[in-house]
Amino acid sequence: MEAFLKNYFSSVAKRQMEDSVNAYCLFESHLLSMFTSSLYLAALSSSLVASTLMRKLGRRTTMVGGGVLFFVGALINALAPSHALWMLIFGRILQGFGVGFSIQSVPLYLSEMAPYKYRGGLNIGFQLCITIGILAANLLNYAFNKINGGFGWRLSLGGAVVPATVVTIGALALPDTPNFMIERGKHDEARAMLRRLRGVADVDQEFNDIVSACEASKKVENPWRNLFKKKYRFYLMMAIAIPLFQGLSGINVIMFYAPVLFNSIGFNSHSALMSAVITGGVNVLATLVSIYGVDRWGRRFLFIEGGIQMLISQIVVGICIGVIHGVDGAVRETIPKWYAIVVVVFICIFVGGFAWSWGPLAWLVPSEIFPLEIRSAAQSLNVSVNMGCTFLIAQTFLTMLCHFKFVVFFLFGFFDLVMTVFIYLVLPETNNIPIEEMPMQIAIVRVLQGLSD
Repeated sequence: MEAFLKNYFSSVAKRQMEDSVNAYCLFESHLLSMFTSSLYLAALSSSLVASTLMRKLGRRTTMVGGGVLFFVGALINALAPSHALWMLIFGRILQGFGVGFSIQSVPLYLSEMAPYKYRGGLNIGFQLCITIGILAANLLNYAFNKINGGFGWRLSLGGAVVPATVVTIGALALPDTPNFMIERGKHDEARAMLRRLRGVADVDQEFNDIVSACEASKKVENPWRNLFKKKYRFYLMMAIAIPLFQGLSGINVIMFYAPVLFNSIGFNSHSALMSAVITGGVNVLATLVSIYGVDRWGRRFLFIEGGIQMLISQIVVGICIGVIHGVDGAVRETIPKWYAIVVVVFICIFVGGFAWSWGPLAWLVPSEIFPLEIRSAAQSLNVSVNMGCTFLIAQTFLTMLCHFKFVVFFLFGFFDLVMTVFIYLVLPETNNIPIEEMPMQIAIVRVLQGLSD
């Protein structure tokens, strides 16, 4: 929004008024990048603390803490005085702490509560809520941008108190997971909860599996130390590789900087925001496809198909932007309508490919494969790597776009190729396998020979 840029990033606002500016460098600003990326740096830090909180206080309490922190951060951002950039960044940092708590506890909570036959679809419901939130934010940005007086950006930033309130109140109404109850010695309550969740009286096998896993985990004094042992090498690799590849897919560039990206291509402010709304809608619809297909088609198929789709889209988008601006970043007064539509369509194809594959599955698969004795540490590492990679991309993309120009999209396309090959060679199918039996399933996959005892 122009008023927001003028209040806090005046150098960027002035640059947009100049005729001779390189189109690739319109929004290059270390302060603007820091505002965007500070949330993810804070999320990285808080995810490490969340690991300990989940073990001691439970998944539900950690979710409540995340909701409260996000609420306070959103309120600070909405009320920040003009030109008080430090206050905006402080609010973003608090929101980041909330994200770190929530993004670690929610997938784990869902994995432990859901029946294994429906674990994939229910877990992706978490990702669906994120995509709905992104779409809602894009719609509100588009609507608030039309408000006279230049204060629409405050409503956009302050609107985050609504989902924060929902998360906090919703988490307070939820029960603890059977796994956490057993860890606390509440076996009768855990058995009753399993019966309630599964809708059957005979839950002995699942109950005994959880008890055995909990007893094994209690013998582990330091899950972090265990995570680096040879027998857990595969899980360590997955805790690092999957979130790293998700961040390097290029999706954060599209979702963080969609209006900026469309503006750089040649769209005006309103058109750029509307294009962001369109990509947000595709994001939601494609996530619904993932919910339908994840327990029918399996994780591997969606991972591989989505990766190929993203690869092709990145290459086409890079070519299209290169044709528009060339290597010198020449700013065109207008671009043909059909050409703009082609760019938006392929960006939507990219978003769709991500939303039914790497978007939800990069959270689902790690949460369901980690053994209980290392689960908190591995999940913490998974979130930390994701947030760390997201921070680096958010912090550097505008500079990368300015210096590497359209080639930056080919770079992300290369990563899409590498991560698709990685999944094909390394990841076994985890569909329809009880979470407590996952280590046994993984152990029999031939590709793991030499990676575990």
